[in-house]
Amino acid sequence: MKNRTIAGSIGSEIRRRILDGRYPAGSQLRQDGLAAEFGASRIPVREALFQLEAEGLVRIHPHRGATVAPLSPADAAEALELRGTLEPRLLSLSAPRLTAEDFARADALLEDYAAALRDGATARWGALNTDLHLLLYGRAERPRALALVGSLLAECDRYTRLQLSTDNAELERADREHREIVRLCRNGHVSAACALLTDHIDHVAAALMAFLGETSGLTKSAGIV
Repeated sequence: MKNRTIAGSIGSEIRRRILDGRYPAGSQLRQDGLAAEFGASRIPVREALFQLEAEGLVRIHPHRGATVAPLSPADAAEALELRGTLEPRLLSLSAPRLTAEDFARADALLEDYAAALRDGATARWGALNTDLHLLLYGRAERPRALALVGSLLAECDRYTRLQLSTDNAELERADREHREIVRLCRNGHVSAACALLTDHIDHVAAALMAFLGETSGLTKSAGIV
């Protein structure tokens, strides 16, 4: 259990560094160096890297070790397609069971998001976006699907941070749509909330694909393939 706890902490920090761009696409993630940095053995580091590989953030190559996964428009499209399938279903199951405490937490996340929007803190926005989505689906009683959606949100965060850093209007649109989804759920309009969530994800997919198409001429150092 101790190794799992250490692996979780190490994985969270490596994930944060990947999403923040400290570890750019293609970077080598050496187990020995990470173990020394975190003051741990190689075992929890290896476990952390396997988990990040399952999330699509890391690639593990036989005899070459682990590297940060490249940014791939095809991977992003697939991740968003899966989100569009899973998330409305989870919301339809969860929304009728959300409690007053859940909605209070959602309101707090929305206010934190608004503050991050004012401050231009896109890194903070990514975490808040994930927290809000997972909160709304948390009463669905589908733990495996929820875990998969969490991984997909983490994977998509890499792409959306690139896009949103250059398009404040998309951040504002996301804020409006999140607020409306929460309002609809609170008022018991679950079908309308699910329809808006589907539109929300579809729009993110279309906007992101357009953005990645416009940036396809980036150098290989940007890690887009």
